[in-house]
Amino acid sequence: MRYSRLQWNHSHPAEPVEVLSEYDEAGWEIRKVERFPDGAFGYASAAESAGGTQLSLIQRPPDAEVAAEPEFRVSELSKVDFERIWAAARQPLKKMKRVS
Repeated sequence: MRYSRLQWNHSHPAEPVEVLSEYDEAGWEIRKVERFPDGAFGYASAAESAGGTQLSLIQRPPDAEVAAEPEFRVSELSKVDFERIWAAARQPLKKMKRVS
């Protein structure tokens, strides 16, 4: 498994500013957490989803391809950090603040 943090610099309130993903070895998303500008979050897996978040329908592009876009910043994330963020995002009635 691979884990990544994508930070998206934009001014669209309905779009996430941060996307944290777990990928399998082939590059398909297994789980995802999205954080929105107002602190709200969404999450998705094959078994559940909330906040309008859904798993990607395409395989993960190479980091260099994503980072070539000036509004994106991508970095690796540890399994431990992803699990902590996943658990926090799934807590009912909470807005997820920056968890790292």
